[in-house]
Amino acid sequence: MKWTWVFLGSYFLSLGAPSLGEKGLEIPEYDGKDRVHTLTAKNYKSIMRKYDVMVIYYHKNVDGNRSAMKQLQIEELALELAAQVLDEFEDEDIGFGLVDEKKASAVAKKLGLDEVDSIYIFADNEIIEYDGELAADTIVEFLYDVIEDPVEIIDNDRELKGFYNMDDVIKLVGYFKSERSPHFIEYDDAAEEFHPFVKFFATFDPKIAKKLKLKVNEVDFYEPFMGEPVTIPGKPYIESELIEYIEQHDRWEDDINGEHIVAFAEEDDPDGFEFLEILKEVARDNTDDPNLSIIWIDPDNFPLLVPYWERTFGIDLSSPQIGVVDVEDADSVWMDMDDQDDMPTAEELEQWIEDVLSGKIDPDDDDDDDDDDEDDDDDDDDDDDDDNNDDDDDDEDEDDDDDDEDDDDDDDDDDDNDDDDDEEDDDDDDDDDDEEDDDDDDDEDDDDDDDDDNDDDDDDNDDDDDDDDNDDDEDDEE
Repeated sequence: MKWTWVFLGSYFLSLGAPSLGEKGLEIPEYDGKDRVHTLTAKNYKSIMRKYDVMVIYYHKNVDGNRSAMKQLQIEELALELAAQVLDEFEDEDIGFGLVDEKKASAVAKKLGLDEVDSIYIFADNEIIEYDGELAADTIVEFLYDVIEDPVEIIDNDRELKGFYNMDDVIKLVGYFKSERSPHFIEYDDAAEEFHPFVKFFATFDPKIAKKLKLKVNEVDFYEPFMGEPVTIPGKPYIESELIEYIEQHDRWEDDINGEHIVAFAEEDDPDGFEFLEILKEVARDNTDDPNLSIIWIDPDNFPLLVPYWERTFGIDLSSPQIGVVDVEDADSVWMDMDDQDDMPTAEELEQWIEDVLSGKIDPDDDDDDDDDDEDDDDDDDDDDDDDNNDDDDDDEDEDDDDDDEDDDDDDDDDDDNDDDDDEEDDDDDDDDDDEEDDDDDDDEDDDDDDDDDNDDDDDDNDDDDDDDDNDDDEDDEE
């Protein structure tokens, strides 16, 4: 396996989270002086001509959105602080500006700004998109890298030692006769294309070149933590050949079918250091597979993101962790470390990696499980649906029965209603009958009791008739 390591220092390859830079320099309190320009179609050209390097924040329009306005004020303050720190920098004049996506859309189009809420750095006819945290310290440190020369020259043993100590980044080193060499110029032009994300070094000293085991016009390519470099074939090179080779080996951004292997380990922690040494051993022993890249994150450098990672991935970052993460939905599978006192061996770690590469370990399996669960749920739902359908059918049958019953009930109800109506009618009839009976009873009672309680519902005419009848009856009785 060939391993490529990414150390997340100035920028972080985001997994659905905001980016945070490493712990940086101390930033003073804001002195209240406005240094950040609001760029418009009328002023952007004149403002940008004032500076050697221009930092532009292309932001959303926040009119009418109180919370968004507050957030923009916080972001603008970070830019003001960065501008304040760099105001005293003598080598380069660095300016800062804001471009509103709505109010300055013409400016954004002219400058080629296409991603809102992004920072673009204009330097030496190059446009560099900054992907780090919008914080003063990380922006300043990134700009220090930007304003450095694309190629760093190694002139002595001390600088050579510094080169070797820089083992956690991708770097290239070449040996050329002089700065005026056309081959060095091609090399320098290629470096500008990747600056400041890829480190380029060169030497013009034959003694240094000998220690680097370089021949004239030859360039070596170093991957992180790899003790031995790869010599780029086909020297002498032209710019396009160097760019093509580097892009073919840009595995610091590679993924495995949309997945990344991510290792969390604190370098200053004993367990973290031990774990990293094991990873380096595996990397050195397996350096021939172009399909794999590993992102190493030191949680100590990203304190604000630790709770997010722990919550998102369900891991404890107080100890080293390694897992494979789906870059789209952040689903992940993490190596089971049963014994926190003993780190996994190189063999165990390598086997786990091979299982990842072979697909035996795949975060999408959770999706499948979820899908299965969903399918099961769907099946259950289907069963439930079937049951529900059956129940529905039963319910329908029951409903039908109920309907029938309801119909019957309705009929019954109708009957009942009819009965009720009938009863009411009967009641009415009964009432009428009762009334009649009452009348009859009255007649009879009149014969017996002379009862005056006639129903109030009786028509007055009936009452009159009854009264007449009563009178007649009374007359008859008399």
